[in-house]
Amino acid sequence: MFKDMDTPLADLMRPKTLTEFVGQEHLVGKGKPIRRMIENKKVISMVFWGPPGTGKTTLARIISKYIDANFVPFSTVAGGGVAEVRKIIAEAKKNYGLFQKTTVLFVDEIHRFNKAQQDAFLPYVEDGTITLIGATTENPGFEVIAPLVSRSQIYVLYALNDKEIETIIKRAIKFYPKHKFDSEAIKHIIKNANGDARTAINAVELSSSISRHVTLRVSEEAVQRKAIYYDKKGDWHYDTISAFIKSMRGSDPDATLHYLARMIKAGEDPIFIARRMVIFAAEDIGNAQPTALVVATSAMQACHMIGWPEASLILAQAATYLATAKKSLSSSMGIWSALSDIDEKNLDPIPLHLRNPENKIMKALGYGQGHVRYPWKVQRETGRKIVQEYMPKNLKGRKYYKADWNK
Repeated sequence: MFKDMDTPLADLMRPKTLTEFVGQEHLVGKGKPIRRMIENKKVISMVFWGPPGTGKTTLARIISKYIDANFVPFSTVAGGGVAEVRKIIAEAKKNYGLFQKTTVLFVDEIHRFNKAQQDAFLPYVEDGTITLIGATTENPGFEVIAPLVSRSQIYVLYALNDKEIETIIKRAIKFYPKHKFDSEAIKHIIKNANGDARTAINAVELSSSISRHVTLRVSEEAVQRKAIYYDKKGDWHYDTISAFIKSMRGSDPDATLHYLARMIKAGEDPIFIARRMVIFAAEDIGNAQPTALVVATSAMQACHMIGWPEASLILAQAATYLATAKKSLSSSMGIWSALSDIDEKNLDPIPLHLRNPENKIMKALGYGQGHVRYPWKVQRETGRKIVQEYMPKNLKGRKYYKADWNK
């Protein structure tokens, strides 16, 4: 088996049957939903949601082949629009009318389609003119219109595990019978593919173009950077920052550094990370360790001045400080409770003694009367404790701030 010089290896290797397909056993394994649909030849419209290189396009092609349907790829990147949709629908109706042949319309990156473009599919999905298979790396609950979601089945595809990536790499190597691949080189490609089959295949292809003896060093040269899927506007972005915050909240500096490293490698905005740490310092640490807010704020200012890559050191210092700091929700719970009372209770007038007597009329009305400006000073000088009410009448005795940290 030799590789065609003009055809990308990923295309040559694309599986044509479920037997050849690697991964996603929860969907295509024995008795699993997509396999059952194929076996029964009753395929419904669906959306595949998962990171790159997990087999979304390949699986759509395999489904189309098994049910003997016309496979029509469609992408906004290639300039597809509503007019193009109409042409495809007209052809689909013709094929079904003349040959009883169904059409699978595969919409790659369906999250890039606007509402009008997605709406254009609806009537034809509903009447069965087409079977729509969409592919997206974004959460379809946010990026695909609700009527289309309700008429489709959402299937989640996961990054491939190391064993599955190894299977794919070994298949790829067979296209280079005159090459030798060292085991360390293969391990390096597996590790850096990060569950992305396409990245692994491309690494094999590039390595083979560099040398006929693919050593660890050759594979390192071919794989310059680990493939980390991370969309700055999508779920991976929010999931990672969420895990980062929760790790600091759980006082786990190691997990904190792991998720910080993910964001650093993905080129996340350092100010975004630092801003979230400032919020965390106030919300989760508060007065249990007041210096946390100082450290986080300083880190944000420093990142603004420094930028990548040195900002990673600043963020690491601040993040581990926050992760290992004492925690308290006293001030956070206090303000949330106070805000809730503002929404739910009547706002009684501010006590007169707390108001400033700016003129004679206000003074005559009792503004500021009986107010002790520095009660702590009076107590220190006289030993007399000053009891003074500061709350509005209907909130007298209400407690918002309760110190709960370990001193």
